[in-house]
Amino acid sequence: MQIDAVDQRIIASLVADARASYAEIGARVSLSAPAVKRRVDRLRSAGVIRGFTAVVDPAAVGWTTEAFIELFCTGRTTPTQIAVATRRHPEVVGAYTVSGEADALVHLRAADIAHLEQALERLRAEPFVTSTRSMIVLSRLVDAPTAIAPSGAEWTGTPTATRASNPP
Repeated sequence: MQIDAVDQRIIASLVADARASYAEIGARVSLSAPAVKRRVDRLRSAGVIRGFTAVVDPAAVGWTTEAFIELFCTGRTTPTQIAVATRRHPEVVGAYTVSGEADALVHLRAADIAHLEQALERLRAEPFVTSTRSMIVLSRLVDAPTAIAPSGAEWTGTPTATRASNPP
């Protein structure tokens, strides 16, 4: 799917405020509300926009501790096995296969260090995990919903990190 500069500006508007009306977005991108709706519908059906969500501050709901855990797995562990296993743990907010020594990187959030330790022990108990290496987050330096092209930049149809604000 080709994404033009207007689509990119619509996406940027929705990332900034997913509750904005089609008319408000249209005013920003010089289109009518129905034209914006058609474009949003097309972006949704193509899978570019996967949904709309509330962004909640984890600390405000009691999840004040977070860590990144490197998982080292047995030889034939597949990404699907890792994904299925990590989804069983409510503290897991992200899981990624990575290059380097570790097989996967898991992002955990917990209420406190004791809760984090319990979650880590449960994760370590997965049958394919041979060892872990943990890094506790001291402070969040950058926390943005997604990488988007800066205002006025031409969208090339290729995702690139063009802002210094990406989620941890």
